[in-house]
Formats: sequence, C-alpha cells, structure tokens
Amino acid sequence: MKRSLTDQLLDAIDHTPAVALLGPRQSGKTTLALEIAQGRNALYLDLESEQDRAKLAQPELYLADHLDKLVILDEVHRAPGLFPVLRGLIDRSRRAGRRAGQYLLLGSASLDLLKQSGETLAGRIAYLELTPFQILEIGDRPLDQLWLRGGFPESLLAPDDAKSLRWRQDFIRSYLERDIPQFGPRIAAETLRRFWTMLAHHQGGLLNTAQFARNLGVDVKTAGGYLGLLVDLLLVRRLPPWHANLGKRLVKSPKVFIRDSGLVHALLNIPDKESLLAHPVVGAGWESFVVENLLANADTTIQAYFYRSSAGAEIDLLLAWPDKRLWAVEIKRSLTPRLERGFHVACADLKPERRYVVYPGSERYRLAEDIEAIPLPMLAEVLRGR
Repeated sequence: MKRSLTDQLLDAIDHTPAVALLGPRQSGKTTLALEIAQGRNALYLDLESEQDRAKLAQPELYLADHLDKLVILDEVHRAPGLFPVLRGLIDRSRRAGRRAGQYLLLGSASLDLLKQSGETLAGRIAYLELTPFQILEIGDRPLDQLWLRGGFPESLLAPDDAKSLRWRQDFIRSYLERDIPQFGPRIAAETLRRFWTMLAHHQGGLLNTAQFARNLGVDVKTAGGYLGLLVDLLLVRRLPPWHANLGKRLVKSPKVFIRDSGLVHALLNIPDKESLLAHPVVGAGWESFVVENLLANADTTIQAYFYRSSAGAEIDLLLAWPDKRLWAVEIKRSLTPRLERGFHVACADLKPERRYVVYPGSERYRLAEDIEAIPLPMLAEVLRGR
C-alpha cells in the first residue's frame, strides 16, 4: 500500500537539508522512512532505544562521522537538545557543498518538535504530516471499513472488526498511560479519557470549552489545555469558522472533532457497522470522516473552514485557495442527497467557484447547473490532482 506522501517526501529530502515527518504514533512513519532508506545511503536511529540513545551521548561527535548519510532520527521529540547540534552540522555540510538530504526527523507530535526546530532550524527544514491511511491509499477495501476502523494500519488491516476494535482500545490506553505524559504536565489518565470520550460524543460539534470544563469538574483553562494537547498530538482537529466580514452575524466558535474515525468508534464502544449506523454519532461522524480525508489530500496551501451564520446559512467545508478562490463542500450520508436552503443562502453570500455535495454513492452527477454530487474518493482525487 503506497503512501500518497511518498513522492512529496522524496522531493523534500532531495531539496532540503532536514525534513520533519510528523504524525500520530502508529500511523506508519517508521515504515515509510525505512522504505526510503533502502534506496539511499542511510542510518536509522530509534531514540526510544537505549542503545541508539547511548550512541548520541556525544551527538556532535557521532553524527559528524555520518555526514555522508541520510540520518533518520525516530521519535526525535525525545531528544530536543539535538536541534542546535543539527543546525551546526547542516551548516558545516552546506559549506562542504552538500545542501540537501541530511536528516529525516520523525515525530509523534507537533508541539515540542515545532518549537525546538522553529528556534534553531529556520530555513533548513521542511515539514510534512503523515496521516493514518486515507481514502486514496486503501485500494479495493470498502470505504465503510475505513470509516468504521479508521486509518491506523494495525486497525485497518486487522483480520476482523473485533481484533481491530481491541487494537484501538489498547492504542488509546497506551497513549493515555505512556505517551501523553511525555509531552506535558502529569494528567490523570482517567480524566483525559473522560475528556477524549466527551469529544467523541461531541464529534463535529461547536467547541464549548466552558461546558467541557463543567462536565469534567475543572477550570476552563485546564480543559483548554487538554484540548490543545490532543490537537498538538495530531489526534484532534479544530476547524475554524469563516471569518470574512460580510455584514452578517457569523458563528465564531470552531468545530472540533477527533481526526481518526476508528478512535471515535473505539471511545464510544461501537464494534461494527450495524452498531455505528444505529448510533447518534453517525451523521456528525460521517461528516468529520469526509472532512479529514479531503484535507489529507488537499495541498497545504489550501485553508479549510466551515461557514455558519446566525440566520442558518451553512456550508460544512469551505476550501480557500491562496488566490482567494473558494470551493463549497456539503456532506450528506444519503444516497439521494438533497440540499437545504441554508446551503444556497451561504453560497449566495460567498459565491464559491465550485460547489460539491459529497455522498456515499459511486456516480458523479449534477444536482443543479452549478452543483455536483460526487463520491468522496472522486473529490479526493480532484484535490490530489491540483
């Protein structure tokens, strides 16, 4: 199963001294890095291994012996002190005529990695994000299987739904008890699990931090910190509202959702497709699943929003290009999608260049002269091809 990011990653390595490949744990970063290493003179170091960390007791001395290699540093957030050393080695290699392909840094979170590299590797590093498997990477597997199980490789490729659910439950437990404590102040695992489960019940809803705080029995700042941590760990997305001044009262709170649909279903203990279709989260869950898969295939220069006015005008996903063009995307679970008046009013407000309705069918057809119904894989291919 080839990852869509492969060519982009290879290009970044060929043109930039350092590349940071970010993504949640178990999303396939190490597998992809090792595949790339097979075709290059490369050195792989896992900073969760005591043996490999020992090699870097004197990092400048050790890495200076390998300036001719692509050095892959896995779980690099475990050694933030490396970044000043990397800066010096990159500059030394530049003076020697080698300007690209020196370091591939793998990280399971954005917060420490971005903060450290932003201070010391500016102008020397490119950032890419590897999501779990998305719609254009799963081949002939059913779309609903990806929706139910999510895109983490061990979950998606499990032999049956029960084993997939068990893997996701163990993954959540491991994150709560082992991984999250690495990144911030000590948070009780049970409290964070309750918060994560609240987000799952609230999937795709408007963010109300005060309500989360009341339900958890903590202050608003603490609840906001929990949310920020999950966003930084690339597990939760905040989708901002469109903010242009149109002379209308617009919703100002972001939408918030857990990025991997399989984790949502594990937190809600949804074991199979039949249970999912009967669950209240099905509509909002499908919408969030579609948004996440589209954004995984959109160019990084495209900004994503939703639009909602106090009068009821609404667009589920608004894609804004750097040249100010807009695409409006409405998301429906029905095989016979029908648009509400609010979508037409919103399009009259914003005048998007293209208007799509994503639905779970297999054909692309016009609902109106300027509106197309389109399956999720087809719209993902349109975004990937631009």
